[in-house]
Amino acid sequence: MKLLRNILFTSTLLMSAFAAGTAANADPGRFMDMKKSVKAPIGHKQFCQDNGWACPRESYDPVVVQLNEELWQQLIAVNAEVNRRVKPMTDNDLFGKEEHWSYPVNGYGDCEEYVLEKQRVLMEAGWPKSALLITVAKDVQNSGHAVLTVRTDHGDMILDNQIEAVLPWYSTPYRYIKRQSASSPVAWTGIADTRVTTVSSVSR
Repeated sequence: MKLLRNILFTSTLLMSAFAAGTAANADPGRFMDMKKSVKAPIGHKQFCQDNGWACPRESYDPVVVQLNEELWQQLIAVNAEVNRRVKPMTDNDLFGKEEHWSYPVNGYGDCEEYVLEKQRVLMEAGWPKSALLITVAKDVQNSGHAVLTVRTDHGDMILDNQIEAVLPWYSTPYRYIKRQSASSPVAWTGIADTRVTTVSSVSR
C-alpha cells in the first residue's frame, strides 16, 4: 500500500500543476484507451530497418507487470540514470536529418534515443518487452514527443526525459497519439486521448 500511496501522491501533485493548461476528463482511467491499428511512425520503421534484431516480426501474449516496491524503485532508477547519462541533442545536429531514431550516439540523443535506451535497459534487466512500449505524443508546445509506457497493474506509467518523476499517463501534460502494440514490437495502435482537445495529430 505504501507503493500505491506514493504513486497517487506524486500523481496528485502533477495533476495540480498541469490542471490549468489541460482539459481533463473526470476519470481518464488508469490505462490508455487503445483503439484500432495504425501505421508505425516513419522513425520507428527506419529504426527497425537499421536494427532488425530489436524488431522481430513475432507476436506474444501481452503482460501487465505486477508492480512491487523493488520494481517501482527500479523504474525510477532507470529513468533517472538514462536521463543523466544521455545528453540532449537534436536529430539535425546528431544525424544531419530532421527525424532519425537510434540508440544514443556517443552519449547524445533526442527523446526517441532516451526511450529506446530505457526500453533496452529494462529488457536487459528482465522486464517483458510487451510491457515496455514506445509511445508517441504531442507535448505542451504541440511538438512531437516520445516517451516509454510501462504497463503495470497500477496502470500505464510514463518514463520521460522531460519530467524526472515516473508518473501515471494521465498525470503528464501530453496528448497521446499512438504506441507500440502490446502484442508485437512492429505493430502500432492508436490512442483515444480525449483529455486535451486543442492539439493536432502526429503527422510523422
